[in-house]
Amino acid sequence: MNFPESGTVAEAPADPETSSETSRAWALLRLICGHICLHASMAGMRLAAPLLALQLGHSAVHVGFLLALFSLSQVFLALPAGRYADRHGLRRPMGMGVVVAMAGALLSLFFPVFAVLCVSALCMGAATGGASIALQRHVGRAARSNTELKRVFSWLAIGPAVSNFLGPVGGGLLIDYAGAALGDAVPLAGFRAAFLFLALLPLLGWCFIRGTSELPPVVQAPDARAPSAWALLREPAMRRLLLVNWVLSSSWDVHTFVVPLLGHERAFSASVIGTILGGFAIAAAAVRVAMPLVAAHLKEWVVLTCAMLMTAGLFAVYPFMLSPWSMGLCSVCLGLSLGSVQPMIMSTLHQITPHAQHGQALGLRLMTINFSSVVMPLLFGTAGAVVGVSVVFWTVGTLVALGSRVAWRLRA
Repeated sequence: MNFPESGTVAEAPADPETSSETSRAWALLRLICGHICLHASMAGMRLAAPLLALQLGHSAVHVGFLLALFSLSQVFLALPAGRYADRHGLRRPMGMGVVVAMAGALLSLFFPVFAVLCVSALCMGAATGGASIALQRHVGRAARSNTELKRVFSWLAIGPAVSNFLGPVGGGLLIDYAGAALGDAVPLAGFRAAFLFLALLPLLGWCFIRGTSELPPVVQAPDARAPSAWALLREPAMRRLLLVNWVLSSSWDVHTFVVPLLGHERAFSASVIGTILGGFAIAAAAVRVAMPLVAAHLKEWVVLTCAMLMTAGLFAVYPFMLSPWSMGLCSVCLGLSLGSVQPMIMSTLHQITPHAQHGQALGLRLMTINFSSVVMPLLFGTAGAVVGVSVVFWTVGTLVALGSRVAWRLRA
């Protein structure tokens, strides 16, 4: 996808290769495939690294620390990555992300010890976060209208759902079957095969992305000061959007964290709990597939407000759902509501942010949701132990309901 923004970007000659809708669709598909490969590498590492740590004899506390590192690196690097994307466009940040992700997987391949797994987690988180910012910035700038913004971000949001299947399943199969095939001939053979697979995925992603043409740079006045990311927070619309995004991201986290605890309390099997969470993931992906078809009829603030009210209502009744079927129904409905959110958030963010600061705005968003992913599970766990998991659901549901007023005010 390669075309200028009217009024803000130096004009470039029209590219015949990308002038037709078919060419544009293929360009977007290549970007989505590249994103899937890079994100799948991190998703697979999030499965393989904790399993290896447990096999090496480390405790659940060590595993929790290891998983937190995937998000922690993005908290600190999101803003610098956004500034870098604003200056250099798509291919250079994506190339760096590919190199860092491959390095992280190869380190664990050659040195499968806990300290190196921690370094790999930091590398994978940083690489995926920085590359995602550059990709989202490029796709958002390439869109020609608000309707197209909603449509392309709906398609782009399908990528993580696919990668969250591809990476863990591919890595898990290699851990089991490569380890069984090689036996004791190679120490930790299954894990080494998985890390090799996860190192090759980013390289495959680069094959999809490397032919993408850069967009023309944003033209600024020669005496203009470098824009500050923190200046974005002085804008009421940006503050509202980040608050809505944080509340909804916390809702996603609380569902993923609390449902296994609720299922365990009710003596559900692991497969039943997994199926409940799987229904959520499938529904979230399905609504993102449907949204591009009706993008012209969607208003961002309406979708966000409705999603928050629906989420609050589902959180209110979730603890009263005592059977796997009723919990599964709630999970699917929650997947539909929360799955619709990200394309609307991304579309709104690109509309309210100056063109020269799209990368920094995306970095702010990524920083807030990853900080939430590090901190909120600790709060959920403490609160659940003290007052019970049902109260956690109701508390977060109340926050979401109160936040719906903020989403409503985004219509201005």
